[in-house]
Amino acid sequence: MVTIPEYYEGKNVLITGATGFMGKVLLEKLLRSCPGIKAAYVLVRHKAGHAPQARIADMINCKLFDRVRDEQPDFAEKIVAVNSDLTLPELDLSTEDQETLADCINVVFHCAATIRFNEPLKDAMQLNVLATQKMVALAHRMKHLEVFLHVSTAYANCDRTLIEEVVYPPPVDYKKLIDSLEWMDEKLVSAMTPGLIGKRPNTYTYTKAMAEYLVQQECGNLNVAIIRPSIVGASWKEPFPGWIDNFNGPSGIFIAAGKGILRTMRASNNAVADLVPVDVVINTTLAAAWYSGSQRHTRPKSILVYNCTTGGINPFHWGEVEYCINMTFKTNPLEQAFRRPNVNLRSNPFTNQYWTTVSHTLPALLYDVYLRATGQKPRMMKTITRLHKAMMVLEYFTSHSWVWNTDNVTMLMNQMGTDDKRMFNFDVRQLNWAEYMENYCMGTKKYVLNEAESGLPAARKHLNKLRNIRYTFNTVLVVFIWRVFIARSQMGRNIWYFVVSLCFKFLSYFRASSTMKY
Repeated sequence: MVTIPEYYEGKNVLITGATGFMGKVLLEKLLRSCPGIKAAYVLVRHKAGHAPQARIADMINCKLFDRVRDEQPDFAEKIVAVNSDLTLPELDLSTEDQETLADCINVVFHCAATIRFNEPLKDAMQLNVLATQKMVALAHRMKHLEVFLHVSTAYANCDRTLIEEVVYPPPVDYKKLIDSLEWMDEKLVSAMTPGLIGKRPNTYTYTKAMAEYLVQQECGNLNVAIIRPSIVGASWKEPFPGWIDNFNGPSGIFIAAGKGILRTMRASNNAVADLVPVDVVINTTLAAAWYSGSQRHTRPKSILVYNCTTGGINPFHWGEVEYCINMTFKTNPLEQAFRRPNVNLRSNPFTNQYWTTVSHTLPALLYDVYLRATGQKPRMMKTITRLHKAMMVLEYFTSHSWVWNTDNVTMLMNQMGTDDKRMFNFDVRQLNWAEYMENYCMGTKKYVLNEAESGLPAARKHLNKLRNIRYTFNTVLVVFIWRVFIARSQMGRNIWYFVVSLCFKFLSYFRASSTMKY
């Protein structure tokens, strides 16, 4: 078999969702590691008055493309922006663009989707299912198409405990659901949604499962592969460690913890945190397309599905995530932290609700009172409300664990040559979680918040100031409790003296036992 760069040499590739997090990493990696590629066509819609070409020009000016810019200064010439809107009939492609794509495209990467978990069902179906249906229809018209790769999610079938690398049939016929949603109003759809999604936690996972089944049913003779990543996080190695550019998923939670705003969160310490670095997902995606494209004449009839996960190969738990976040942000704090980083995960909903009130709501209310008193606009309660909504969305995934079969991923790795394994590495057995989490947290500081490392001394000084304020507050609180509740009551004084004497005896015993020689 040819190597991966050799396979993509001279190929025309079509990418949807290229302006999204995974899409832009895919585009950068493809251009950098497969320099022989002929062209990368990207479907982009007009947004906020910006034309597709302008949006792509803005995108490739970000730090993500610095490495490929140094290695291949003319890389942008290979990017062809095509005006398109996946929610409109025929993808809003002009006749000329349709003919161009039908005549020249060799590989399709369909990455576009809505990642809002609680999107209204009609909108989620439009973006995740109907857009996929239109892409499959367009793919059938492509005369030289070798492989159609669909990016799904490992949580598409999260109503199952064991998830195999197969396409599962959804509980509802997608064609009947599409027809029904055309005439239903929003209120009726909203009322039906809980019954439709069943045990799945949201419309995102439900519609992604529907899209997988649609691809299987309508692909016909197309050569199709499906990639299912779990929780996609910052980059592991490429183009540099810790790159992340958004607040989505765990990134926003990490930042809130680093700022000292997030203090408690509903999660199981022993549940597997199935994080997967974005460059691992992209390397798997490019390798899967290479394998299916190279084997298209002898391919199996069934669609190859790849569960791109880490939990079954190199497990990492939410309790370990908590420890890494606290340690990293205490050593390398974020600027202008609200409090010292100290997030705690709690599996009991009642305990978590208590600490949410004590650690989140009350301090936010007090801070907003202070802001009002100083003539500033209150903002902390709004931030806390937004944070709580994000945590509620993630709660299902931080409180459960799944078992994913990854036989196809292992097979794919075994098919690759030594150079390809090095250049397109997705072997998560090599992943050091402590190092990765430190890079991830620092990535949110550098690339999301745009905080320079030169500001670390001032941030550490601010954190020490917050620590001193906390100690002072606790001391004042103890004195207040003493004066109000203990000093004025004989029973209170007796209890206090008993507790102090008990602690003194324990310390004396511990000191004596530690000096004994055996």
